[in-house]
Amino acid sequence: MQGSLLSLTPLIQVSMDIEHVRSRFIKHFDGKTGNIYASPLKDRVEFKVTDPEGPHTSWAKYIYGIVQEMRKLGVDVKGFNTAFSGDVPLGAGMSSSAALESCFAFALNDLFGDNKIAKWDMVLAGQATEHNYVGVKCGIMDQFASVFGKEGKLMRLDCRSREFEYFPFDPKGYRLVLVDSKVKHELASSAYNKRRQSCENVVAELQKKYADKVIETLRDADWDMLESVKANVSEEDYKRAHFVLGEKDRVLAVCDALEKGDYETVGAKMYETHHGLSKEYEVSCEELDYLNEVAKENGVTGSRIMGGGFGGCTINLVKEELYDKFIADAKAKYEAKYGKTPGVYDVVISEGSRKIS
Repeated sequence: MQGSLLSLTPLIQVSMDIEHVRSRFIKHFDGKTGNIYASPLKDRVEFKVTDPEGPHTSWAKYIYGIVQEMRKLGVDVKGFNTAFSGDVPLGAGMSSSAALESCFAFALNDLFGDNKIAKWDMVLAGQATEHNYVGVKCGIMDQFASVFGKEGKLMRLDCRSREFEYFPFDPKGYRLVLVDSKVKHELASSAYNKRRQSCENVVAELQKKYADKVIETLRDADWDMLESVKANVSEEDYKRAHFVLGEKDRVLAVCDALEKGDYETVGAKMYETHHGLSKEYEVSCEELDYLNEVAKENGVTGSRIMGGGFGGCTINLVKEELYDKFIADAKAKYEAKYGKTPGVYDVVISEGSRKIS
């Protein structure tokens, strides 16, 4: 099984055909052009919905891509005026791009598609946007969380069969908080794709050695199989695969712990995941590792990287009686060491993309 220890649904609000947005930011409306105003960036982009090239502005590629992918699904997307805003810090590893893709897919489906496009197809449209227009060969987990999120629940997803299950998350006596390193999260760099390639390299060796077995991804391998090809792969590729197998086991262990309300085990697995992401998958950075250490020093139950790494946030499961001291200590020590104050965001797990009004 593949999945995440925690799936959040970041808040992105999309408003279509708002008169004051049109009058302030839109030059014209011709029924063929997408006019988009990004409120957090105070930036505006327009493109023809049938334009084969699309915009060069990085944030607009997510919306352009969703338009094209929804059109491929049979949605007759016309011109539109839109503005979006949200409370997700950009570059913080909180899946703001997946939230944007999912909300726009939902809005376009509602406006032009008579809501005929299924949720899973909107998830896959978001993934295809990342692959085809942004250049990130991501999986489906972030888009899945943004579409299928449910208040007060964590989710376990099998990325191959697309089976998923909700698990209760009601940590009485604990608080869940993100601490933002303020290090820019650059998932679109080649680093993510390189790690994916490492895993595929190991899978290729496993397929050679175990020709009688079906091995499509690392989820089909076990520890003995991985060790048997260790000498045939690079040290780097081995470390990447070792992390993936460990994470597979941790996800299952956390699901069992959630069913029992055992948040101490959940927290311990969060620390194990951070160690693996830092030392084996190597997607952490000095600042995130430092915040993780400060969490340990303050008796925080669990702490790990949130998102793809390379910057962004740690997510922390903290006993309520330790919360104030931890936050104060993290701010003071981080500012003293790095010259900037980390952001602090309390976590609310809510419903996925939906129409509000």
